[in-house]
Amino acid sequence: MNYESVSVVESRVASGVSYTVARMSFGRRTELMRRVRELAGRMEFLEAGQEPGEKMDAALLQAEIDRLYLTWGLRTVCGLEVDGVAATPELLAEAGPENLFREALTAVRAETGLNQAERKN
Repeated sequence: MNYESVSVVESRVASGVSYTVARMSFGRRTELMRRVRELAGRMEFLEAGQEPGEKMDAALLQAEIDRLYLTWGLRTVCGLEVDGVAATPELLAEAGPENLFREALTAVRAETGLNQAERKN
């Protein structure tokens, strides 16, 4: 048996762009849960609040979780330069096109195998 710990996903948004996404393993799932647990708990608490500031803080935490997922699961970005520099997962999150960020995030989340409710916990 030959197991590949990554998969390559071709972009549907931008021709010539592809993402290398880490596949889920027991160890990687444990690491991800540790990293997301505290942020998700705080986000859930703030979402339950009534104040506009709490809702905005919850949205900010969701954005931080999205960035964490992307940088955790995306290994490489091929075929994309940002300001003349070959894109990395961090650069894609920081300064890349949002539609490509969202597409790569979707690919990472699909690889986790978690549904929306499980991601919040």
